[in-house]
This record gives sequence, structure tokens and C-alpha cells, in this order.
Amino acid sequence: MLGKGGVGGGGGTKAPKPSFVSYVRPEEIHTTEKEVTQKEVTLHLLPGEQLLCEASIVMKYVQEDSCLSGVYGRLVCTDFKIAFLGDDHSTLDNGGETQFKNKIVGANDVPLHCVDQIYGATDPKDHTVMFDTPKDWCWELERTKGSVKYKTVNVNEGYRICDRLPAYFVVPTPLLEEDVKRFQGHGIPIWCWSCHNGSALLKMSALPKEQDDGALQIQKSFLDGIYKTIHRPPYEIVKTEDLSNNFLSLQEIQSAYCKFKQLFLIDNSTEFWDTDIKWFSLLESSSWLDIIRRCLKKAIEITECLEAQNVNVLLLEENATDLCCLLSSLVQVMMDPHCRTRTGFQSLIQKEWVMGCHSFLDRCNHLRQSDKEEVPVFLLFLDCVWQLVHQHPPAFEFTETFLTVLSDSLYIPIFSTFFFNSPHQKDTNMGRESLDTQSKPLTLLTVWDWSVQFEPKAQTLLRNPLYVEKPKLDKGQRKGSRFKHQRQLSLPLTQSKSSPKRGFFREETDHLIKNLGKRISKLISSSDELQDNSREFYDSWHSKPTDYHGLLLPHLEGPEIKVWAQRYLRWIPEAQILGGGRVAAMSKLLEMMEEVQRLQEKIDAKHHRPAEAVHTQAPSLLRNSARLSSLFPFALLQRHSSKPVLPTSGWKALGGEDDLAKREDEFVDLGDV
Repeated sequence: MLGKGGVGGGGGTKAPKPSFVSYVRPEEIHTTEKEVTQKEVTLHLLPGEQLLCEASIVMKYVQEDSCLSGVYGRLVCTDFKIAFLGDDHSTLDNGGETQFKNKIVGANDVPLHCVDQIYGATDPKDHTVMFDTPKDWCWELERTKGSVKYKTVNVNEGYRICDRLPAYFVVPTPLLEEDVKRFQGHGIPIWCWSCHNGSALLKMSALPKEQDDGALQIQKSFLDGIYKTIHRPPYEIVKTEDLSNNFLSLQEIQSAYCKFKQLFLIDNSTEFWDTDIKWFSLLESSSWLDIIRRCLKKAIEITECLEAQNVNVLLLEENATDLCCLLSSLVQVMMDPHCRTRTGFQSLIQKEWVMGCHSFLDRCNHLRQSDKEEVPVFLLFLDCVWQLVHQHPPAFEFTETFLTVLSDSLYIPIFSTFFFNSPHQKDTNMGRESLDTQSKPLTLLTVWDWSVQFEPKAQTLLRNPLYVEKPKLDKGQRKGSRFKHQRQLSLPLTQSKSSPKRGFFREETDHLIKNLGKRISKLISSSDELQDNSREFYDSWHSKPTDYHGLLLPHLEGPEIKVWAQRYLRWIPEAQILGGGRVAAMSKLLEMMEEVQRLQEKIDAKHHRPAEAVHTQAPSLLRNSARLSSLFPFALLQRHSSKPVLPTSGWKALGGEDDLAKREDEFVDLGDV
């Protein structure tokens, strides 16, 4: 969006007050995305005139009869003028070719002498923040209102302090730079995110393990000073979550995933149906879903501390690059609606995982050199997010297809996003020239440019058409208002006492409910239960209507934690449901949305008013499919495999055909056919 301020003849004694003129409403920008014209327009320069800079994709808007339209082109700036280079024969130009033409200043040229100021406006929500500059961190601090207590530091610029830290990060304001240098970045509380009530989420790597008593004493006094910096009662209290000792281990995650993925490595239909009869028992024995539940539970406990108890939470891990990344990201997805938009989610991954120095190279084992280090921590995070997307679809701007292709991109080696162990390793290898003097330094793409992988038609499947946009507030409502989660009201911090039970069969029912409750909880819940405060917080939240732009908590009951079918079952035709599943329901909803949109356009045309910009576009691939699969768009519909009348294991148990003919008829439970 472009505007001009103070454009005039110049020469006055006092510069006019800068003003900004917008030629198009912000919502109109999203409805005018067209391909840039392929016709090159020549820039005519005067003798001695030099080109200074240019913008390659700019839209010039023309207002005709209160109808906004535009044409794409290039905006160039020379040491003499600003010029827009578009299609000279565009239908948007009034009158076509004019007979009276100035050879120095064209119709789309403005001399610099007549320009007071130039403004460039961008919408941050449509831009993936890379967090590779101090400006990006300052922007995040301002967005979360964390700039009062925290500051951006550049003490590690050039990675002169630590290779396992980004060049720029955020620490508490009272913390001195000398303390950061003291133990090469270890034992330093690094800011992740600030809540609306002022509490913050931080992470910290453990100090090196020393055997010398003197060194241990120095470390203890150093840590005491650090804790006093962020723990200042009664105003600021910090709770430490030691993830290395009191949570999952990387070995548990690795072992569970190895068992879990074996369920989907099917060579043929016979093997698939052979394991079908015991599939759920194998799934339970893998413990993968239980690990997902434990991660979500821990995230809820941290959320309760930040939201209800209003205390700072410090995540402690040996290197603060695995489980710290996972839990801090999950908490932000639950608490910050910005992280549930597509660009916000991509920015979150950049901040917590890429700049958080998660070892993608080792954890994904890209070089096939460290099998022991291969742990799918990032994939576990995506699976946890999928559970939230599956349970609360209107709260997310992206779809499960977006998460699926993102998990696939993790193993495409042309993207620098998920290939290195740290920003230092990335900068070192991408800036280094190879032995061949003729070749250039390594150049890799970023995964966030989805046009590299998908055509625009396919990219529509990455955006959720049922996403509930945040309502726009009037100026009167916006003034003085402060963002608050609607779920935080009146959440008790202690277990409330229930009223005495009354009834003739009180003792008998108490005993029955107690025993039955133990059995049910063993079946639908994992071994580690939510803490009392977190359970009260969890139950109170789920008892109220869902605010899709506020706090968002998952359901943890056993049936609610499901297998991410689109990712794990998509290449198994036997597991697909033709014309069924959530995709079929989605297609019907999209048809209704299109019908409503067409009716709204007819109403607007009848009343001679411009139609409102509609950001929700139904994916054409989804609309045109007459018989969709439950695993669309990854389904391989050309291969079909019918389920046998009896499972293959049943055939083996019954023996040969001769023996089968001699047996009497008996009932066989075939399950769902």
C-alpha cells in the first residue's frame, strides 16, 4: 500500500505538515492479488540520471466511480524522480495515448523536489518474522508488552560468546552483559514470551557440571544472583520447571516413536489386515499418544501458572534446546492467538526452534551419522499442535494439511530452516566458499516461501476457510481497552470444598463410584494426573464457551487424543474412507459458504454498494472432487484393496479349507466392515 505526503511545488519557507493519503482500504489489498505483468517496461533516464533503488511488485490504484482497481508494476527511484513502470497500454490508464506528452516527466513520474516524504506500510501479521535482527526482537517485545521488564542484547553478535545461542536475544533488564559472558551463556534466563498480566515465560540452560568445590560454589552464588533478578516477591515470583529431571526424557520419546512408526510401515495389504486385529493394542504399547498427552498436560500446568497464578515460569534444561522449545511453543499457541495465525505460527517456529538452536541436523539425522541423537522432538510438537487444531478448528488460520506439509519439509534438504543445529552453524556453512574457486557460497531457500513447493491453487488448502477472524473494534471500543483472555475470570487457585453428600445409599454409592472411577481413570487417563490447581483451571475453562481469540486448552481425556491420520495413514489405501470423514463434512460446509457469499453479492449489487472483502476462499481442489477420501489431498485413490471377509489372522487360526468345511457354523465378530 502506497501513499504520498506533502506533495507540492516546494520552495516554501516552512515544510508542510506530513500527511498520509491511503488510496485503498486495507481489506481491499487481499482481494487484488494478481500476477505481475510479464511485459517489461523500459526506464528512460536523462543524461547523468542514476537509478538508486526499486521495488519489483507494486500496485498502482485508480479510483473510478467509487470502484477501486489497480495494475501491477515496478516503482523506481532515481536521483531525479520517482517513477511507476506499468503496462503503458493498460485499460486502467485514462484516455489511452495522449498527444501532448512531456519528454522529461511522464504521467507516472514525480520529481523528488515535489516529494516531501514517502511512506511504506506493511502489515506485520502477513510477514514471517525471522528474529535474526534486534529489530525483530524489539517488535516482539512491543507486541507482547514485555519491553518494560526485558531488553534485547547483542553481546553474542558474531557468536563471540557462545555458538549455541543466537546473535540476538532477550534477557531481564537488570541482568548485566558481564553475567552473560561469565559462563558463555549458560545459566542465563532468556525471555520467550510475556503474558497480558505481566508474567513471563523464560528458559535457561544448565551450568557446566564441575567437580571442583570452589567452582561449584562460584556457580551457586552466580545462580543465586540470577534468581534474585527474576524472583522479587511479592511483585514477581518465579517457578522453576526442571525438564531434565521431572519430565520426559529424550530416550522415552525416541523409543516410543520407533514403536509407533512401525504401525505405518506396511509392505502389502496382507500385512495390513494381519495387524488390523491387534492395531489398537500395538498403538497403546507404543506410548506415543501418552507422550503427547503428557506434553499437553505440562503445557496446561505452565499456562495455569502464567494465567491464573500470575507468576513467571522458568524452564530449565541441560541445553534448553529440546523440551524447552517444545513446551514454550505449546504454551504460546495456547495463550497467544497471534501464534494461531499462519504467519504467527511460522514466526513462533523461527523464534523458539530455529533461533532457539534446536539441533535439527542431529535430531532429524539428516547426515545419517548419529542414530542415537535422532529424536523427533519437533515432530512431537507438530503432533501436539495437530491435537489442538483437530479439537478447535475455528481457532487456527492454518489447516492440518499445512502441518502435514510442514512436517514433510523437515526432511527436504534444500531448506535452510530445518537443516542446521544452530544459527552459527548455518551462517558458517552458508557463508563459506567451497574448494572450487569458481563456485559461489552455499545458498538454501527458506521453507516459508510456499510458492517454491506448491502452486497457488494448492496453497489454498493450507488456509483454513472456517477460521474465525478477530472482530474489528470501533475507535471508541479500542480506546483504553487492553487485551485480556476472557477465560481468566474468577478461576479459583485452590480446590473448592464440595457440599456434604446426602442420600440413603451414600456409603454404598461412594464405594462403587470410587472403585469405578479408578478403573475408568486408568483407561482414559495417563499415569500422571494434573495438579490440583491445574485441574481446577482446566475444568473451569472447559465449562465456559470457547473464545477462539483467547486462551485455548486441549481436551486430555483418552478418546480426545487421536492419531494424526492424514500424516501417518495417507499412503495406506486400505485406511482411507471414500466419501467420508471430516473432509466430506468440510466440502459441504464450503458449498454452503459459497452459496452465502453469492447471495451476499446479489444483495450488495441490488443496494448499489461495494461488497465486503471476503478473505475465505474455498479450495477449488476440494470443491471439484465428487468423492473425496478421508485422507485428502494425499490419498492414492488409484489403488484399492477390499477388506477380506475374515482377517488374515482369523484364516490362520481356522486352518485349511478342508478343515473349515468340516466345522459347524459359528459366530465370528468381524468388527466394522
